[in-house]
Amino acid sequence: MPRIDRRTALAGLALLSLRRPAHAGTPEQLGVDTDDGRVALTRYAADRTDPRPSVLILHGTNGFDLKPSAYERYAHALAAKGIDAYWVRYLSEADVSSFKTSRERREAYETRRFDDWARKVSSVVTMILARPDGVGRIGLLGFSLGGYVAADTAARDERIAALAVMYGGMPDAMVSEVKHLPPLIELHGEADRNVPVAKGEELVRIAKAIGVEAEFVGYPGKTHGFDFSDNDPMTTDALARVVGFFEARLLTATPIPASDSPRTPPAAQP
Repeated sequence: MPRIDRRTALAGLALLSLRRPAHAGTPEQLGVDTDDGRVALTRYAADRTDPRPSVLILHGTNGFDLKPSAYERYAHALAAKGIDAYWVRYLSEADVSSFKTSRERREAYETRRFDDWARKVSSVVTMILARPDGVGRIGLLGFSLGGYVAADTAARDERIAALAVMYGGMPDAMVSEVKHLPPLIELHGEADRNVPVAKGEELVRIAKAIGVEAEFVGYPGKTHGFDFSDNDPMTTDALARVVGFFEARLLTATPIPASDSPRTPPAAQP
């Protein structure tokens, strides 16, 4: 299990440039209608005309507005490698309002909503797979709450080819139901007080127990959202690892037909 410290990052890692791609265009605003309301998307297109894979980026509780530049680092870095990146605003206005309460009530509300959010993300997957500029390979990148939603979605939807989770985990109600996951990587600050590091380790154990390639990367002394810093070398390390993971899993893998539908575990069926 890798544990990353400052010396390791500075000594030998090939650091990924945080600069915006030279020919990147204006992010495109899109939307998808779902049974749970409309989902707004922001697309950061790769600078290429041939079909390419995509990564859906799922924000934390406070949305992309908390620190858009941090999320943009990932979107631009993915686009620079030839992967379209999509910001997915999966929370409804009612969701946001419900978060303005005690931690206990918010967590209870989230428990009730995980399946709905996963279905919304799968609706976005269906739309992207139908696009002519897509190659049929899609990854999920989730941060905090978005990491839980990404893990839940990936366990239910076999069209997801790769999963990267930043300081998140698998929703408790799904832990014993998981029969499928794609290859995944979990990055987690070991001093995280928002999401215990044990939840990230649990996700990796679940994946390995069903025979899936999974890696946990721990960052000693780092807290929740450590990669949102603009001057910490661990930010660059995390970015490089996530983008490298998606490069390896999405740029050379076998496409998934657009007609395929999400898989729902037996326990989640009506």
